[in-house]
Amino acid sequence: MRDYANELQKRVAFIKEALTKAGAQGIVFGNSGGKDSALVGILCKKACAQVIGVMMPCESRRNYAEDMADGLAVAKQYGFETVTVDLTRAKVELRDQIETLGEISPLALVNMTPRLRMITLYTIAQTKNYLVAGSSNRSERYMGYFTKWGDGAYDINPIADLTVTEIYDFLRFLKAPENILTKAPSAGLFEGQTDEAEMGITYAAIDRYLLKGEGDPATIAKIEAFHARSEHKRRLPAMYGEKN
Repeated sequence: MRDYANELQKRVAFIKEALTKAGAQGIVFGNSGGKDSALVGILCKKACAQVIGVMMPCESRRNYAEDMADGLAVAKQYGFETVTVDLTRAKVELRDQIETLGEISPLALVNMTPRLRMITLYTIAQTKNYLVAGSSNRSERYMGYFTKWGDGAYDINPIADLTVTEIYDFLRFLKAPENILTKAPSAGLFEGQTDEAEMGITYAAIDRYLLKGEGDPATIAKIEAFHARSEHKRRLPAMYGEKN
């Protein structure tokens, strides 16, 4: 197990250094009410007085109920500011405009939400001279389980090297609210959505492979297939004249 007291110090130092280098005055992040955003919010608040967690409900009932309640609980316990920007109307209006050109695919429609959320965060960040903190963890990144130019976009990410298993361990060390530790991981993009059901594989299996190199052959093959087909998400765009 990691030394989380030491990890806390190192990650706080990383955030402070990023702020200094950028000449930024604070940090904004998406406060989704989930485990990853909770850890990011806690770390950022320990590094910087000016931190805003933005709750961005969009269509899903869970966004307006459980997720908001959990996000507020973390904000209250650790003392960072929280604001709400409701994106449902914006998504509906944008969808209606695009659909005049033709039907939108189900996956493209789902991915509109995290992209609208990132527009929101960067608009706030640029207005206030803040950095945008991301909350994608190692397990999600390896599987490509994030939206390109959505939750995969940020200025800094203080938890990118941590698996889901380690995220939970770190949150326990920090004494995060119990509901953050017990509810099923979900991006809340549509009713009943959970990460593991959507991927068809558990985080325990993913982390066992990432941390120990272990797993049955079928599971490892599935993980590597996810990783291979999502490689484009982890690279900068291909540009003529530049070597990758």
